[in-house]
Formats: sequence, C-alpha cells, structure tokens
Amino acid sequence: MQRKLSAEESENLFKILKTRFEKNKNRHEGLEWPKVQAKLEANPKKLWSLDIMEETGGEPDVVGFDEKTKEFIFYDCSAESPKERRSFCYDNEALVARKKFKPANSAVGLATEMGIEILTEEEYRKLHTLGKFDTKTSSWLKTPENIRKLGGAIFGDFRFDTIFIYHNGAESYYGGRGFRGVLKV
Repeated sequence: MQRKLSAEESENLFKILKTRFEKNKNRHEGLEWPKVQAKLEANPKKLWSLDIMEETGGEPDVVGFDEKTKEFIFYDCSAESPKERRSFCYDNEALVARKKFKPANSAVGLATEMGIEILTEEEYRKLHTLGKFDTKTSSWLKTPENIRKLGGAIFGDFRFDTIFIYHNGAESYYGGRGFRGVLKV
C-alpha cells in the first residue's frame, strides 16, 4: 500500500480535517489547528493513515493531546461504526479459523494495514463523552488477552442512553459491526 499522499490529496484532507476541527470544538478545547496541521505535515505516514480513516467513513477528529508523548490523538468520530469497516471478524487468527463464509478481512488486520489501533474500552467510553455514537451499529474493541485466549472478543454500542460492552466469538461478524480507530500523531 502507498504510504504517502500527493500534494493535492494532502491539501484536500487538510481542508476536511480543518473544517471538522472547527465545527466540533467541544472535542478538543484548548487545541489549535495550526499546531495540529504542522504535526501532520511532519508525519506523512500518519497523514496517510488519517486519509484511509476518512476514506473508509471514520470521520477522524482530534480528541485530545497527550502531554507525555506530545502527540495529538485522533479517533474515528462518525456517528455510526465506519461503513467501509464493517462485516469483519475480530482478528486474523479468527479469520483463519473460520471455515465457511469468511469475511473479507479482520478488524485487527485492517487496522494494522491502515496504521491505526482499534479503540480500547476506555477510549470508547471517552469517545462517548463527546457525543452519541453507535446508536444503530456496534464496534469491535481491543480485547484483553485473557478473553481473546478463550476465543472471545469484545465490542460496544450505545443503546437506551447507555454504553454497553458485550462479548462474542472472535470469528463472528455482522453487517452492523465494524471498528473505530485511534491514531496518535
């Protein structure tokens, strides 16, 4: 996969990201767009990852700044689980184990190809402090190793004004379940 955007692609992505940044100031109070853009310009591989997040329907936006690492934190902020990242089982191990009706990919596999991580349960809960997400869909979450070793995986959604975290077999996949990513730049 190509890991660098052309000048025109970069310019188009910056316009989208800046517009979203300005429209959703509640997600990143105290942060300034010029600093975010400068950091992105210095990290073309990360910009490429953001472009793929955008292309697959994630609507990435800045949700914080890590003072320790001096990195901006982007989450997929689409209202529902990103459309082009649905109908995948949890990880490559589950994909290989599935004998019939294999999905096109796994959530962890595609996230790795995109250069992002799947949201953890903690990050998913933080996302919901910024708005209502996954009211009709659900999203795979980074699964603790002890659960994964037993064949399971976790996912979350938002119903009845509550965040629900559930479990399923890692091999399962559904048209309404995708995954949300996090990228630090």
